[in-house]
Amino acid sequence: MRWRQIDTMNCSVARTLSVVGDRWTLLIIRDVLLGIRRFDAIQQDLQLTPHRLSDRLRKLVRDGVLRRVVYEKHPRRFEYRLTEKGFDLYPLIATMTEWGDRWMAGRAGVPVELVHQPCGHTIKPKLICPSCELKIDAREMSARPGPALRGRSMPGHETASRRGKVARTTEKTA
Repeated sequence: MRWRQIDTMNCSVARTLSVVGDRWTLLIIRDVLLGIRRFDAIQQDLQLTPHRLSDRLRKLVRDGVLRRVVYEKHPRRFEYRLTEKGFDLYPLIATMTEWGDRWMAGRAGVPVELVHQPCGHTIKPKLICPSCELKIDAREMSARPGPALRGRSMPGHETASRRGKVARTTEKTA
């Protein structure tokens, strides 16, 4: 499969990567979340070529993550604003920030603190189970087929009945 076809996979991670999976896109979204919304300001912050930035912004608008809003009529100029789809990427950015703070921060400390505006406190994002309210730990998680995979096994996993057949066949031939 080619990278340009990744959005056709029956996988939410792959489809998400088809929108935000290159090295510049999440940095552009980060900038817009930080209030950097104009082409020149984003370009200056990221040091991207105009062609590359134009390409990424066009894709984010096409994918419904950003929308172009006129901020000056003569000459006509635009800024980029997050859509609801774009704002829904905030937990991803916050989680990546936390990971980077934990594993990649230098001696000077973290570069940015996330502040919850209603209470004014800095936060460190946590995934919490909405049912039992315990912190989610990857070692305690599993996945099962959702509606799109009903009647099929998870990618990379055999069904229980298939595993049994393979085990029985292996036993007979051994």
